[in-house]
Amino acid sequence: MQIGLIGLGRMGANMVRRLQRAGHQCVVFDRDRDAVQRLQKEGATASASLQDFMEKLHMPRAVWLMLPAAAVEASIAELAPLLAKGDILIDGGNSYYKDDIARARQLAARSVHYVDVGVSGGIWGLERGYCLMIGGDRQAVERLRPVFAALAPGVDAAVRTGGATGEPGSAEMGYLHCGPAGAGHFVKMVHNGIEYGLMAAYAEGFNLLRHANVGSVERQPDAETTPLREPETFRYDIDVAGVAELWRRGSVVGSWLLDLTAQALRTDATLEGFGGRVSDSGEGRWTSIAAIESGTPAPVLTAALFNRFSSRGEADYGDKLLSALRFEFGGHREKAGGGK
Repeated sequence: MQIGLIGLGRMGANMVRRLQRAGHQCVVFDRDRDAVQRLQKEGATASASLQDFMEKLHMPRAVWLMLPAAAVEASIAELAPLLAKGDILIDGGNSYYKDDIARARQLAARSVHYVDVGVSGGIWGLERGYCLMIGGDRQAVERLRPVFAALAPGVDAAVRTGGATGEPGSAEMGYLHCGPAGAGHFVKMVHNGIEYGLMAAYAEGFNLLRHANVGSVERQPDAETTPLREPETFRYDIDVAGVAELWRRGSVVGSWLLDLTAQALRTDATLEGFGGRVSDSGEGRWTSIAAIESGTPAPVLTAALFNRFSSRGEADYGDKLLSALRFEFGGHREKAGGGK
């Protein structure tokens, strides 16, 4: 089928390529003319403006936005006057699910369908496929099924779950209609919250492995630092890159994220190329907010989010105050140096 895609960044451009490989016709637009021209050379239909883009799509049209969440609202406002009855507008970025509910209501008043799609797959999606979490009315979702099937990894991406028989369902193919407007981005929001927690668990575990040799480090005793009582029990120089490779084979903590951990550590086991500043793009915050609003305990996911704040220096003032309080009540002076 024909589909238009706006936003040809790291994921959008590869989604176009995957769709074209499956035989779909793609009309593309991006403010970056070079990005448009690259895909035009690969068979996509280029457009020079939004008006031109919409005119090249057959009615009723399907328009997929693959933009940062912060840019979606303005793009929809620009697109809305060009949409007509029966058109489908798809937001494949990481938008807040509550915004989806409002957008769907507004567009429905003009008989335009709105579909929200949480997309996971990153820069690897071209070859591996994209996991798609979909929200919107069933009629529009069914119309887009060929597109979802082309983008998704397919049933062979994982071993079928024990007890699964018969024709594979869409979830086994790698896409799922999760419910009405906002449901797709709600599921993707929680997916990313879990991702924060998993990444934090790997990071903490490997950091502990790296510090397994603290008993071999000479430390001058002082009143401000609790001594290591049994230094002989912490004298292991563990090959953390080797452990990552080991755990990929037969371990219950094996995963694609562990595969990527092993790749990063093989490239640079000391991670000297990174400063340790970890960004958060919104989904982790929204996950924690949803947990609070619904009264659902999510301490691991929330702690992982707060750790990202700390990595960016947001805890520095609080840490200084703690140090100041120790000095005020006990005369404790800060020990020089930042540790390992």
